Amino acid sequence: MPAIVLVGAQWGDEGKGKATDLLGGRVDYVVRYQGGNNAGHTVVIGDRKFALHLLPSGILTPEVVPVIGNGVVIDPAVLLAEMAGLEAQGVNTSKLVISANAHLITQYHVTLDKVTERFLGNAKIGTTGRGIGPTYSDKIGRIGIRVQDLFDPSILHQKVEAALSGKNQILVKIFNRRALDVDAITEELLSYADQLRPYVADTSLLLNNALDEGKVVLLEGGQGTLLDVDHGTYPFVTSSNPTAGGACTGSGIGPTRITRVIGILKAYTTRVGSGPFPTELLDEDGERLRTIGGERGVTTGRPRRCGWFDAPIAKFATRVNGLTDIFLTKLDVLTGFEKIPVCVAYEVDGVVTTELPVTQTGFHHAKPVYEYLPGWSEDISGAKTVEDLPANARSYVQFLEDVSGTRISAIGVGQDRDATLSVHDLLD
Repeated sequence: MPAIVLVGAQWGDEGKGKATDLLGGRVDYVVRYQGGNNAGHTVVIGDRKFALHLLPSGILTPEVVPVIGNGVVIDPAVLLAEMAGLEAQGVNTSKLVISANAHLITQYHVTLDKVTERFLGNAKIGTTGRGIGPTYSDKIGRIGIRVQDLFDPSILHQKVEAALSGKNQILVKIFNRRALDVDAITEELLSYADQLRPYVADTSLLLNNALDEGKVVLLEGGQGTLLDVDHGTYPFVTSSNPTAGGACTGSGIGPTRITRVIGILKAYTTRVGSGPFPTELLDEDGERLRTIGGERGVTTGRPRRCGWFDAPIAKFATRVNGLTDIFLTKLDVLTGFEKIPVCVAYEVDGVVTTELPVTQTGFHHAKPVYEYLPGWSEDISGAKTVEDLPANARSYVQFLEDVSGTRISAIGVGQDRDATLSVHDLLD
């Protein structure tokens, strides 16, 4: 059976949690393959809203095995608190499996993240301050702490000591902060060992065996394509690879096992944090999208920047991810606009292009070129099929499909789990 990848096709916050939850009853494993608690998914089930940060959205489906892959960075305190919060709401988290190779976020990662961002001033990246970037830096620098290290106190102490030998110099001499204590940090990390031990496994082996047995594995990314450290709007990006290629390295599943890549696109565009945003609206339309769409970060609560749909971004996401399908979310938020602009190209220094500018400078200077589509006033939140949508809403969806270059296979028309229209089966 195939592995299926689910990716954000904009700057994140597209509604991946809802898409994963929608498919949850038809898949056997849901795997988070990168990022940390700097991302969040919101899933609405009836009158209950679940905000997930580290846990895969599949945790809400009892039949699914939720997996945190080796590409994720884990703050153990945050993970255990999130699990306890779900258990208090009646959600069973006992089936969770955590990769022994996943890296841990420590106190010193969070401290360095916050002081570095403040030090940058106006040049700040817009980090969440959760320690994500410094943890990935240590991973690449080969001085990281992994989940498996929690079970060998001697190794753990050696690794913390090695990491802090340089970091304390930075904290004290550059940022005028107090040095962190090796023993205290080691003891804190060791306090999580017994709680996490039952969940830890070789997740690459687990997932490949599951595929050999005919199981369906859904790989779920955090953030979005334009926040990818290689392919996003660098340096205003995350520190990992949310794109489909990251699903392989972050889970230990080979690329030949992936047969479908589903991209999640909002019917408009949002982003959180700093960086270029060609279609951003700084007027009443932007505030209207923010208010109706409930556009605040799941993890940080920060208001999201809002703008119109950006076709060059959708085309780019299709190309770098190899999208086979699009799940279009939040179409209902556009109800009531008389005309709906869609960015179909950029003008950069007098030249019009339908592709993303090749340079950071070009993207910063890009001006959107719009086409205007007629809006609709009818409430679409109760629609059950595409045919139930007003003609103008159907035309808008078709236009987005044409400019994106990928078929739209599902459409979100409301927050609820069931408020989704199926156009093409996402698994067959």
